Amino acid sequence: MKFLVTGGAGFIGSNFLHYMVNKYPEDIFICLDVLTYAGNLAYLKPLENKKNFRFIKGDIRDSAFLDELFCAERFDIVINFAAESHVDNSIKNPNIFADTNILGTMVLMNISKKYGVMRYHQISTDEVYGELPIDEPKRKFTENTPICPSSPYSASKAGADLQVMAYARTYGLPVSISRCSNNYGPYQFKEKLIPLTISKAIKNQPIPVYGTGENIRDWIHVHDHNVGIDMIIRKGKDNEVYNLGGHAERTNIYVVKKILQYLNKPEDLITYVTDRPGHDKRYAIDSSKIERELGWVREYDFEKGLEETVDWYLEHGEYLNMNHMKK
Repeated sequence: MKFLVTGGAGFIGSNFLHYMVNKYPEDIFICLDVLTYAGNLAYLKPLENKKNFRFIKGDIRDSAFLDELFCAERFDIVINFAAESHVDNSIKNPNIFADTNILGTMVLMNISKKYGVMRYHQISTDEVYGELPIDEPKRKFTENTPICPSSPYSASKAGADLQVMAYARTYGLPVSISRCSNNYGPYQFKEKLIPLTISKAIKNQPIPVYGTGENIRDWIHVHDHNVGIDMIIRKGKDNEVYNLGGHAERTNIYVVKKILQYLNKPEDLITYVTDRPGHDKRYAIDSSKIERELGWVREYDFEKGLEETVDWYLEHGEYLNMNHMKK
């Protein structure tokens, strides 16, 4: 089969390509990425000599370019990782999030529909569900939880999800959606909590933590997430949503302190800053559907995975201070 992986030069997409290109040498994987600030060709360097991998620079919002690409390549599967994803940036400039995450998704689906792809898969987020109360720990997001986004970012992802399901019903486009919890692991951009904390701690710089740091996130290792995506694409039902969570709810301050402890750095590096507007209190994913129907199993324990991730950044410090390689 021939796969188009959009946004494949980003954090999760590049990890997905590392996994898939090596696991399925008989399949062909084409990475499409416009290389914004969060996309980096260096993430894909280990794949550049693989016979079943190619990189193409391009924008999912460019319908003429996509039409030409699909006509030439005739993709079987389209997996859309391409998205603006930083909440703070969405608060400052929400328009680009709607433009890329909603309109870009629609352009990509229009071309997928035209060329009859076997499956269009949308990478979404647990943030489309909104927040859960901290004082009700048994409550988790299921695939039937109503969408109730809190930020321009999560609203744009929710809008994209609604369009995906609308295209399935209206046009018969075979689709699937995966909604994941917070990812961590190699190649994550340095603006995110874990690499930011590692980078600041190594330099003995103040580490900013929103509010009191008691906001809770469910953490999933990027490898476990990508194994789940692979299962959905190959065994999942058309027109279904699948949640992928780590069963690892931790407060932000716990994560920061755990990294400091592992690096033997003092906790007085922590600097509490004004909380983000509309900051969701808690996320928690119920993954029982994909576990039951597809047999998905997580491999990573959070604490062990976090230590492994810190070690990876210590060995690859260039990814915390790297200028992007453009093509």
